[in-house]
Amino acid sequence: MAQQPTPEFRADAVYVALTSGLPRRQVAAGIGVGFSTLSRWRQQHRCNPEKPIAQSDFERYVAASR
Repeated sequence: MAQQPTPEFRADAVYVALTSGLPRRQVAAGIGVGFSTLSRWRQQHRCNPEKPIAQSDFERYVAASR
């Protein structure tokens, strides 16, 4: 069984998907999750938004890989 992503990973993934300007499919592929998974996380975030997340190592990694 695959390890479940942490809530922090999910929050970072949603943050990147919302702020990077990249297509969601590209973000999903870049972080190694399915497009539908990222879309579901994004929808869950809309229903229960959290405080804005500061730029993380994850976001810097994604930005550097563009």
